[in-house]
Formats: sequence, C-alpha cells, structure tokens
Amino acid sequence: MNPPIPPLLKPIVDEPTPRPVRWGVAELARLTEMVNQSSLFYWNGPQTAALHTEFRKHYDFKHLFPCSSGTAALHIAVAALRLKPGDEVIVSPITDMGSVIGILYQQLVPVFADVDPHTYNLDPDSVRRVITPKTKAIMAIHLAGNPCDMTSLLALAHEHQLAIIEDCAQSWGARYQDALVGTLGDFGCYSFNDFKHIACGDGGMVGTNRDDLGEGLSKWGDKCYDRVAGTRDPEELAPNYRISEPLSAICAAQLTKLDGIVRGRNRAGTLLTKLITGAPGISTPLARKGDTHTYWFYLVRLKLDELTVERAQFVEALKAQGMSANAGYIPMPVYRYKVFQNHNFFSGAWPLRDAGYTDVDYRQTFCPVAEAILADCVFIPINEAMTDAYIEKVAFAINTVARHHAK
Repeated sequence: MNPPIPPLLKPIVDEPTPRPVRWGVAELARLTEMVNQSSLFYWNGPQTAALHTEFRKHYDFKHLFPCSSGTAALHIAVAALRLKPGDEVIVSPITDMGSVIGILYQQLVPVFADVDPHTYNLDPDSVRRVITPKTKAIMAIHLAGNPCDMTSLLALAHEHQLAIIEDCAQSWGARYQDALVGTLGDFGCYSFNDFKHIACGDGGMVGTNRDDLGEGLSKWGDKCYDRVAGTRDPEELAPNYRISEPLSAICAAQLTKLDGIVRGRNRAGTLLTKLITGAPGISTPLARKGDTHTYWFYLVRLKLDELTVERAQFVEALKAQGMSANAGYIPMPVYRYKVFQNHNFFSGAWPLRDAGYTDVDYRQTFCPVAEAILADCVFIPINEAMTDAYIEKVAFAINTVARHHAK
C-alpha cells in the first residue's frame, strides 16, 4: 500500500459542495393561489390541471394520473396491466424497493435480470435468459438518469408480447436517442420525491399513450372510483394514491425549471467523465452516443486490481481532498434484502408461493454483474449548481488519488 498523499496547505476541492436553490418565487406564487381555493382535492382542482399542462409541455402523454409518489406511479402502471397472480415482471436488482412493491402487492413475481457493467442498467441478454411463459412485463429502470438500451428491450417485448413499464424516477429529461425516456414503453412513471431532479417532497406521475390502458387510468390510483361518471361502485380493488392540490402546485412550478436543471446536470456529468477518463483504476459510467444522461448521481467503478488500496481507503482519500463521495450505492442487490431472502412479503409469508403459483426462491437468485458493481462502485453527488470550475477540482482530486494509488 502506498503511503497517504502528503498533506497540502488545503484540499484540492477547497469549497463546499454547491447546492441549488430548489424552491422559490414560482412555487410560492402557486401555493399562494392554492390557499385561496375552496378545495384542496385533486379532481378538477386548478393546481392539478396546471400540473397536467406543465407536464405535457415536456411529456406529451394522452393519459396521465398524478399521484402520491414514484412508487405509487409504478404500482398504478402494474395494476393497470391487470395481470394474473403468479405472472412475472422482470426488473433490475439495482434499484429502490419502490420499483418492486407494486409488483408484489399485485400478487406478481419480480424476476431479477442482471445489468450491464458500464451503464448499470438491464442487460438485454440477461433479460432474454430469464423470460419464461409466465413473463408478462419488463420494468426498464433508467438508473441515475442513464437511459436503458430501449431498442433491445422493445425488441424483446415485441418478440414475447410483453409490456414495458419505464421507471423514470431518476431520469427526468433523459433521452434515449431523440426520444424522452418514459415515452417509448407502455407506461412512463416519474417521481417528485424530495431528492429527485425536481420535487415536491413526495409525489409521482404515471402516463401512457395507449387508450386501452389509459382509459380509466385514474381508477387504479383512486380506489377504482369513476370520477367522470361520479359513481362509487368499484369493479376491482385499487389503492388510494391520489395527489393533493398543494403538491400539484409545487410540481407544476418545478416543471418550469426542468430544462435548465437537465442542461446543468448533463453538462456537469459529461465534463467529469471527460476529465477522469483514463485515470488509473477508474471506470466511468457509459453514456451511449446520441443519448442524454441527466446524472441524478455520478457512479464510478474502481478497478481494484489496478489499485493498491481497497474501496474504503480510496474514498477516504477522496474525502481528504475535500470531495463528497461514498463507498457504494445501495448496500446490496434488492434480492438480498431480508424481505426477499425470507420471502416475508405478507406477515411472515408469501401466499403466492404457498399456494403454488410460483416456485421462485430468492435465496437462489444471483446476478454477478450487479453484485460486482455494488462491491466496487463509488457514489459521487452531482447537481446543476456545480460550475465547470468546481467539476474541474473534483476531477483533479479523483485523478490525483487514482494516480497515487495506482499499482
């Protein structure tokens, strides 16, 4: 092991991590207008109508339903497919638990496919290998703002007559070639969670251009009530995932800022990749030519066989240079969470498996590329407030640490 980098008069990154001002005049104006309303209910509410209008300026979906979270948006999309108990939905093991909650609640089976080692998104070859006669859908999760290989996934979906749900929680404004992610599959699902590109604390949106799925879309997030007819005679079981007028007001205002946020994050992430490509022991995330990566965060991988230190020591060296960095992203692939390893989905049991609808055993699931990524990746925060000068300091710190600890 090389000795630590000799102390400098000051760290290379000699300023606090820049933070964008996320809420302000635009949000306050809409909230002030909202306070003067006679009702804060979403249906026919002026703020929710404004949210629809602002959203469609970016994503021209025919059918939309704003809801309480990105998790809710995904559950609504899964429910709207009206799949049968035991049907399977293919999903990435590097994601948030919110991606799989709706699958499990609909008595479906999440099936984990492995990921590409450079984009960290679903590997189409691995997806193909786990397709079975029970497979009915693929959930394409555009991790960190990097678009999935939609050409390959759409080809698989067409070949096997599968639906595609796009999880765009981390990928506001991202484009697969010329198309906005979320608009290529059967559903696009978005999150307004507090930590996303744009936010209202917690909120979501689900959209589709398919009339057969979109007619009555709101029922799947509103107790299966028919708000148009005004009847309360639900035909099927559905949760209450409604948004409220205060949340809609903030979301509508946030959407007016989306283009600038996307440009800023793409600029910062693209510059960082350019400046650290070729650094010893560093593998940068792959953004395919023609795609627009919107960098919800920046994830590098360490080639530990080319370095004299382990990941923890490398990250500590980055922090010593004034950088913000963390060892890893999520602690383990989702299938290794206790809830999956114990099949503890409903009060200590998995009724679907107990009844013989599936024989999937998550204790036997293994996605080697996903495991490797989570074992050697380093999480670097990135946002639109970071100037080129700041990114240059971050890159200099990474290059300095990498060169010092290279074999």
